[in-house]
Amino acid sequence: MLAALPDDGFATVEWKQLKVGRNYHVSCDSQYYSVPYTFAGQLLRVRLTAQSVTIFDGDQVVCEHSRRHGRKGQYSTVLAHAPKEHQGIDGLWSRQWFTDRARGFGPATEQVIAQILDRHVIEAQGYLDCQNILETLGKRSRQRLEAACQVLLNQNSVGSYSVLKRVMATIDSDGKAPRPVVPAAATRKPPPPAGARDDGAVQVRSADHYARGRSGEGV
Repeated sequence: MLAALPDDGFATVEWKQLKVGRNYHVSCDSQYYSVPYTFAGQLLRVRLTAQSVTIFDGDQVVCEHSRRHGRKGQYSTVLAHAPKEHQGIDGLWSRQWFTDRARGFGPATEQVIAQILDRHVIEAQGYLDCQNILETLGKRSRQRLEAACQVLLNQNSVGSYSVLKRVMATIDSDGKAPRPVVPAAATRKPPPPAGARDDGAVQVRSADHYARGRSGEGV
């Protein structure tokens, strides 16, 4: 009397309420999924299964992505979700939003931030890295961040949050390292003045000198 088992196994469903970031992505289990940029800053309902991520505004489906697994920090971005003109959206992250702030740190920081944005096919995928660099690393020391960016440019290295963090730690360690040991003053006998005799002999007073000194005691 029992019906046949379904072809697909029962799918475990998990629901979350997530806030859309300024880069118009929601973060779920350290993976990022885009939504239309007009939802930036809003709370949306997210349904998670092993295969899919479905994002709702109320009861209406906003979009759906295949769920990312494995390496953390992966992006699933739909190009149509990106705005054509960032400047028309108040507070939304954009290239200019980051480069304007990076310019306050120095020219090397501005160039590294621009390189990070250029490295991604979809620019928004680099926004979170830029935010962490400027807001997290930059708060510790603007000068060290600028110096670390200059080190990367000198080495033609690819910039990222983790790379800059390691370089800044090296700069910090160098600043706290003990000063080089200065050798003690030399104890060698200075050379004699020009024309003076220096045959290596040690000059010692004669016994008569000390005898004269004793003979005068008590006088």
